[in-house]
Amino acid sequence: MNKNKQIQEAVRERYAKAALQVVDGGAGSCCSSSASCGAGGTDPITSALYGENDTAVLPEAAVAASLGCGNPTLMAELKPGETVLDLGSGGGIDVLLSARRVGPQGKAYGLDMTDEMLALARENQRKAGVDNAEFLKGEIENIPLPDASVDVVISNCVINLSADKDRVLREVFRVLKPGGRLAVADVVVRGEVPREIRRSIELWAGCIAGALEETEYARKLAAAGFAGIAIEPYRVYNVEDARQFLAEAGIDVEAAAAAAGGRFMSAYIKARKP
Repeated sequence: MNKNKQIQEAVRERYAKAALQVVDGGAGSCCSSSASCGAGGTDPITSALYGENDTAVLPEAAVAASLGCGNPTLMAELKPGETVLDLGSGGGIDVLLSARRVGPQGKAYGLDMTDEMLALARENQRKAGVDNAEFLKGEIENIPLPDASVDVVISNCVINLSADKDRVLREVFRVLKPGGRLAVADVVVRGEVPREIRRSIELWAGCIAGALEETEYARKLAAAGFAGIAIEPYRVYNVEDARQFLAEAGIDVEAAAAAAGGRFMSAYIKARKP
């Protein structure tokens, strides 16, 4: 098995476990340590991303299974009648919110490769009574939709998990209509970070993450054909937040703070297809 497939299978396994945890009555968690990536935790990455007006209209399991780092449905500026695609849709929270925003004349697709998450999302859709949503099985590197079929592509802290981000962005460009837009939340890095510290903080922040440096992210978007690229950090992760995780990994926390403090962050990333 090549490295890309190994990463993909590791991601699939962790998110399958997170879905089953929610089904069993807990909050989802994609991390293996005591640091929680689930919406039910109080960590600085996933907490307080959705307002009460959003979560009040959704099944509890959809909220519990949210493993993202932002709320892309807010920044996407969705309009009635639009078609939306959520990459790595998980338990369905962003798909269900998007479906409500685009209304009955619009459509919201969710794409996920994990059977357990798809089953959870479809059950959440049934409970929410949302008719204009559809969950598809597939990989974000091979989107199972036709060319120029989508107005907006959103994603919530998933692109960083892919081992082939260039292919993901090319696929997004392909399925977007001319004038269509990308609006995603993702983990990015600002500046250089020593490899050992970077890997440990990525595991803490993104669970098998491969966070891009922000200028590299912009370059990859441009190479895929996008214009109007904007990367807007909104939540900076302090090394102190990951103190326990780093200590358990044998990392000198003070050295990590000096080398990586303030360089990992959640960001909203926008671009459009000309």
